[in-house]
Amino acid sequence: MGARSRWAYRPFIFTGAVALLAAGLVPQSSVAGAAAARPRAAAAPATAKQSIRMVARQRSLTSLSSGAGHLPAGTKGPETPPGSVSPDAGAATRTRTNGGVNRSMSPRPSTQGRSNAAATLSAPVVASTPVSGSATGLGTSFEGVNLYQERYVANNGNQFSFEPPDQGMCVGNGFVLETVNDALRVFTTAGQAKSKPIDLNSFYGYPAVIDRTTFKFGPELTDPSCLYDSVNKRWVHIVLTLDTKRRTGALTLNNHIDIAVSKTANPLGGWNFYSFNTTDDGRKRTPSHTDCPCIGDYPHIGADRNGVYITTNEYPWSSAPGVFGNNFNGAQVYALSRSALASGASQLRLVQFENLVLTTIPQVTPGFTVIPANAPDGVFADANGGTEYFASSTAAIEAGNTSGLSNVMGLWALTNTQSLDAPQLNLSLAAAPITSEVYGVPPLSEQKAGPTPLRDCEVVGCPFGSGPSPEVEGPLDSSDSRVFNTWYDGTHVWASLSTIVQVSGSIKAGSAWFAFDPAGSIAQQGYVATAGNNVIYPGIATLANGRGVMTANLVGGGWFPSQAYVLIGSNGPNGALHVAAAGVGPQDGFCEYTAENCAGTDPPRARPRWGDYPAAQAYGNAIWIANEYIAQTCTYEQYSVDFTCGQTRGAVANWSTRLSAVTP
Repeated sequence: MGARSRWAYRPFIFTGAVALLAAGLVPQSSVAGAAAARPRAAAAPATAKQSIRMVARQRSLTSLSSGAGHLPAGTKGPETPPGSVSPDAGAATRTRTNGGVNRSMSPRPSTQGRSNAAATLSAPVVASTPVSGSATGLGTSFEGVNLYQERYVANNGNQFSFEPPDQGMCVGNGFVLETVNDALRVFTTAGQAKSKPIDLNSFYGYPAVIDRTTFKFGPELTDPSCLYDSVNKRWVHIVLTLDTKRRTGALTLNNHIDIAVSKTANPLGGWNFYSFNTTDDGRKRTPSHTDCPCIGDYPHIGADRNGVYITTNEYPWSSAPGVFGNNFNGAQVYALSRSALASGASQLRLVQFENLVLTTIPQVTPGFTVIPANAPDGVFADANGGTEYFASSTAAIEAGNTSGLSNVMGLWALTNTQSLDAPQLNLSLAAAPITSEVYGVPPLSEQKAGPTPLRDCEVVGCPFGSGPSPEVEGPLDSSDSRVFNTWYDGTHVWASLSTIVQVSGSIKAGSAWFAFDPAGSIAQQGYVATAGNNVIYPGIATLANGRGVMTANLVGGGWFPSQAYVLIGSNGPNGALHVAAAGVGPQDGFCEYTAENCAGTDPPRARPRWGDYPAAQAYGNAIWIANEYIAQTCTYEQYSVDFTCGQTRGAVANWSTRLSAVTP
């Protein structure tokens, strides 16, 4: 995760000198966008090129399978996917965990602060937010899919143990659909399960990710997200699919975004399926990008009145420089007609905005994790022929920043989205770098001490570990300052991220939030952090009146990983942190331990993980929130007898998820 960029980051200020329509944004691309020459490594394109292709409907499903399963006898093979790519993959030789999904190149700072002399900014000093003993506004709250269900129940246990769950959630028509790595489940808004945990491979019509009888492999599906289209009364689910070799499970490097769209407002009914390739090496109707084959990492989904938008981060599979010289090709934006998707059309027109750049002044700033907005039911930005907003941050190495600190956010607007349903497309994408409060790559989040039976297993060298190896309870990754979700309430565009903070004299991981004026400025901003603990992976949603909820994980010396939230009023997220569901033990997952080598390095190194996808959505007069948390605890003695600890965890991981409704 070292920096490859050769220039130091300098903060810059957006002056709004170039206006596009009424938005005051810097032009990024138009529908006739110049077909720029293929960029060379370390050279950024002047504008984002735009390409168009057709996407065919792949298959249909008549009803959602119950997906019932049972605990197989023993583990019957590997708990995690094979570590290497296909032998015919050319120069790409990195392991799956190091070169696969959820890439992040920014080193995490220590809790002792920064020593980077090039940094012109410092970690923000933040007031401590109190943790309340009450759960104001909390309504329905229940445990969602957990690791035991994902690994052992879905598809009769023909699954791997994955971490983190990369949780997604969407709510509508009286249902809640939750999706994780690598399963989904449908509940009612009262918390009643309406389906069994269903593995994503079966849902999308693929062979099991591992058949524990034949030991053949199917594709690896990861990073799922979803939304409920209240206009057309359809559910939309997306996932990144990594193709593998059937006999070895090795990655072929071919990858694609798969889309599932329900046929009715009931997610238990039929679905239509589409797929588009994200390898971007010129094959399978993709554009030819620098140093590809590439991976379309960290997909997110959003929508306005006219379109559905999917964004990815594109990295070359190999360690080649990529477009920007830092093994990164920039964010990609994909646009589809909302009505065509909902209708189950046999062919969909897909528009791709390629290799995004936030600004070229005073230096090139690649677009990194450009997250599309969602909104309360009935709220749309209809000016300029329909507008979809996106937000991004600039503190990570992928954004060309070697200091890990920034005071600039990115606001993006895709206009004339009504042309997605017109014979002639006329879309325009614009971006504005906007001066903000300081934020930066956060440190790892320490955990409260508690039972860690997998760690104990690693120390003595039990069957599920790679030991014997000296191990300690690991921390949680707090992310790399990327934006997690974007929300439009008719007045403001909201965004949130994890950040380094100084709180009560200590360096911690906290959360930063931003409320943008769509014209190109920040109306409000702030932080949420608390002394002695960490507040990480925030997500924001509001009602049409601007009142809402910011959810986050509370973890540290005083709290096991917990679901918490702050109410949003006229001054943004303010007041106390309320705990919706307190964790009951520490995370005890394989990526925390050196012997498991989740970093994919030689010598082995741990790569702590945590839930990279918080979720927040308005539904009725409530905000639904979803987070990873730890719902179980057990001793090594219990684990030695039953590694599921009463069907609450798996052999090598113990995450769970929490779904809650809060009335602000």
